[in-house]
Amino acid sequence: MERIWLKSYPTDVPAEIDASPYASLIDILDESVRLYPERTAFICMGCNMTYRALDQLSRNFSAYLQHDLGLQKGDRVVLMMPNVLQYPVCLFGVLRAGCVVVNCNPLYTAAELEYQINDAGAKAIVILENFAHVLQAALVRAPVKHILTTQLGDMLGSIKGWAVNFAVKRIKKMVPVWHLPNAVSLPDALSKAAKFQLASVPATLSHGDLAFLQYTGGTTGVSKGAMLTHGNLVANLLQAKSWIKPYLGDGQQIVITALPLYHVFALTANCLTFVALGAANVLIVNPRDIPAFVKTLARYPFTAITGVNTLFNALLNHARFLELDFTHLKIALGGGMAVQKAVAKRWQEATNVALIEAYGLTETSPAVCINPLGLEEFNGSIGLPLPSTDIAIRDDAGNDLPLGEAGELCVKGPQVMAGYWNRPEETKKVMMPDGFLRTGDIATVDQKGFVRIVDRKKDLIVVSGFKAFPNEIEDVLAMHPGVLEVAVIGVPSEHSGEAVKAFVVKRDPALTAEELIAHCRLSLVAYKVPHLIEFRSELPKSNVGKILRRALKA
Repeated sequence: MERIWLKSYPTDVPAEIDASPYASLIDILDESVRLYPERTAFICMGCNMTYRALDQLSRNFSAYLQHDLGLQKGDRVVLMMPNVLQYPVCLFGVLRAGCVVVNCNPLYTAAELEYQINDAGAKAIVILENFAHVLQAALVRAPVKHILTTQLGDMLGSIKGWAVNFAVKRIKKMVPVWHLPNAVSLPDALSKAAKFQLASVPATLSHGDLAFLQYTGGTTGVSKGAMLTHGNLVANLLQAKSWIKPYLGDGQQIVITALPLYHVFALTANCLTFVALGAANVLIVNPRDIPAFVKTLARYPFTAITGVNTLFNALLNHARFLELDFTHLKIALGGGMAVQKAVAKRWQEATNVALIEAYGLTETSPAVCINPLGLEEFNGSIGLPLPSTDIAIRDDAGNDLPLGEAGELCVKGPQVMAGYWNRPEETKKVMMPDGFLRTGDIATVDQKGFVRIVDRKKDLIVVSGFKAFPNEIEDVLAMHPGVLEVAVIGVPSEHSGEAVKAFVVKRDPALTAEELIAHCRLSLVAYKVPHLIEFRSELPKSNVGKILRRALKA
């Protein structure tokens, strides 16, 4: 497709990015350490870590991996932690050693953890003690040679750290009993490693070297490790940086990081991109504790926040959030799932800042499209392709469709993964011969180059031969003031093949199914109006808060 979107680019954003000055992600970190050594890099539970401290601690951890554990370039290391200061230390330490980061959801079951360790062939794992009992169970069939454990308060200073660890273990009873005889504590490892000389592995790293195995259900079912190289991540963070830096201007930025850093959205959008900007990441350990989250927001003059639709919705439904000072806020970025118009409207009314939607997927490191940051209001699109990115709208046979027609969004650019780890057949299913990646999302592109996601290809509902897309129906339902959250799926029907079913969490206890159906009939053609409505107290969500339609189909 001709790059018609370039005519809609903000003035200061280039059509192409040049990633050649940076051989690896470590070059990005080293530049920020050199430029901003005394700036705060990360904040967690009121404790700050400077770029200088991040540099030294990550070097110590890297030296430990090299000298004490004997890990080599390319060895895989699992990180299983929420948003704590230990995460960026270990993240950059693993990368400094030339090893590969395998991010793991701390809420995994033993079976899920076992699968990921075995599939990645991991040599080592760093795990928060709260989840060590899960690792203990997984080790029966997933032996990992080196285990490092850490406690929640390990990097919060001696006094506060002790108090947090005592409260977590003894008072709140948040650490189930575990037994890992050969485990080493992360503080002991860092202390021991201070005497080691770090080998200069980063000097041998290049764009083609693997940086992450980022696991995803992806576009084709079973969980697979997307192979993201240093070149993929360097390109994607430079693409994002080129888009947001002209808008943010100079001076230290403060970004609220509520989504977990082990998820690719926060990993790139918050951690890597804002490190490249010399910003401070405020790490939210438990974003589901909305009252505590809002108290943290009140402490910092934050300039940016990222999240998913459900997170923004939850904040807007907390009275104290509406009392916060938003005068410093410049960017509110939504991704991971469709941003609903009703939520975007309420967000702008509350903060006076437009909620900007972006789009990506694990296989693209993840960013593909983003809206201009100067939008005056939510526009319902996922924006424009990033610099150095090409897109195509194709049919099932791989043919390009005319502008304006709906088809599968396909992506090509330096951020597209090298493939799925040890799964060449799965890679072939999504990588087309001309280098484009099939996303599995149905989209359209307008005359100005703005992309709109219609829905996931696999979530399409066919009612008597007519196509109904859940996103559209959910957006209409969410506009009803009595609706808090909603999800729509297709269910079997003897009369029409499939019927539309909506699952709704009420904001208004008096809300009825009849009232919702009448509301939908004002905006939707008859076959799109939900045939069935089921009220629930909550909806199933992923680790980042994305509503899981597939769980509702089970």
